[in-house]
Amino acid sequence: MRILRVGDDAKGWLAGPWESDLPIAIGYANTAVDAPHTHERVTEIYLVAQGSAVAVIDGVQVEVSAGDVVIVEPEEVRTFQRSSPDYRCFVLNVGGGDRPDRRETT
Repeated sequence: MRILRVGDDAKGWLAGPWESDLPIAIGYANTAVDAPHTHERVTEIYLVAQGSAVAVIDGVQVEVSAGDVVIVEPEEVRTFQRSSPDYRCFVLNVGGGDRPDRRETT
């Protein structure tokens, strides 16, 4: 058994295939981080636990709040532009294997 705790960082990755046999990676965000990017193979699943944020997926702005789940397919450009002070979101990366496939976009 492992217990992983969210830190004070704005975002971070808790566990994934880079350090274990997990077939997914799990991370979190405590604030919106405006860093548009895509993935070649990874599907990202955002689970909003608290607060709200504005996600931009392929240029479409979507307001998300506690209880919402956003599933972003590979090749879709994604970023989060604004968030409430109490924002907490967990992120699952599924299907990427053990090598990075993130590509920054402009």
